[in-house]
This record gives sequence, C-alpha cells and structure tokens, in this order.
Amino acid sequence: MPGLVWLVLIVLVVVWAIASYNKLVAMRNQVLNGWKQIDVQLKRRHDLIPNLVNAVRGSMDFERDTLTAVMEARAKALTATGPADAAQKEGQLSQALGKLFAVAENYPTLKSNDNVKMLQEELASTENKVGFARQFYNDIATRFNTAQQVFPTNLFAGALGFKPSELFEVTDEAERAVPTVDLSRK
Repeated sequence: MPGLVWLVLIVLVVVWAIASYNKLVAMRNQVLNGWKQIDVQLKRRHDLIPNLVNAVRGSMDFERDTLTAVMEARAKALTATGPADAAQKEGQLSQALGKLFAVAENYPTLKSNDNVKMLQEELASTENKVGFARQFYNDIATRFNTAQQVFPTNLFAGALGFKPSELFEVTDEAERAVPTVDLSRK
C-alpha cells in the first residue's frame, strides 16, 4: 500500500512538471508573438515616414535639418534589437516626428495639403497601434516572467532554459514630460 501512495505521488509530480513546462512554453510563444506584433506596427511606421518626408520636402526646403533628423532617427530605429533598444530608438524617432509635425504647422500650404494630412493621420493611427501592441506585449511578458518566478516553478524554469522577457519602458526623460497645452488666444 505505501508503494502505491509513492507511485501516485510521483505520477502527480511528473504530470505537474509536464503541465508547468508546457505552460511556460506556451507563454514564451505568446511573448514572441507579442514582439512580432510590435515589429509589424513599427515596420508600418517606418514605411510611412519616407512618404511623409517626401510629401513635405518641397514645401520645407529651408527645414532640411528637421527632415534629415527624422530620416536619421528612422535609420537608427530600423537597427533596434530587443525591447529596450527599440524603446530608446523609437523614442528618438517619435521626438523627431513631433518636431517635424510642429514645424509643418507653420506652413499653410502643408496644413492644407491632403496628402500630408492623410500621412499624418496614418502615422497617428499607427502610433496608437504601436502603443496597444506594446501594452499587450508588456502584459504577456509580465505574466510569463511571473510564471517563471513563482514557487515551485522557479526551481526548474531557469534550468530548462527559460529566461525573463524584457519589458518596454520609457527610458528617455523627455518622453515622461507632460505636454503643455495652451488654448489661450494671444
């Protein structure tokens, strides 16, 4: 009888270990899928930027530095590897785009140009999609990291090659700044 109890206990532990391992594999795949979703949105963003720059280039001849900064930031963003590097480089690209949009506001011909409006709207929509994709990624990466760190799974997760996933976070203090909105008429 004691042998049967030990056998049942061993079978239960093996079933639990297999189920835990499979859960970690499934969660790791969800994290990879989340990263790929971000990658898809970033590619869309990167593809839209040259079109926007070309649309405003003729009207902004003397703003070459702004256009150059956007294209350089885009080139750097294309080389990003991993969430932390991507967050930093995409943040720089967002700042360059923000400056481009601010400068474009000073050009009446650009403000009335339907192509520029459409591209700005597409970029704004894509920015929202990137934000949602990052939020989804951080949510599933946090669940994956937690699953690895809770007892007793933490006893074997590292030994089986599971590593915590990097999270997207704001690293640039300028991105943390609250934007100033002034609606007063001057």
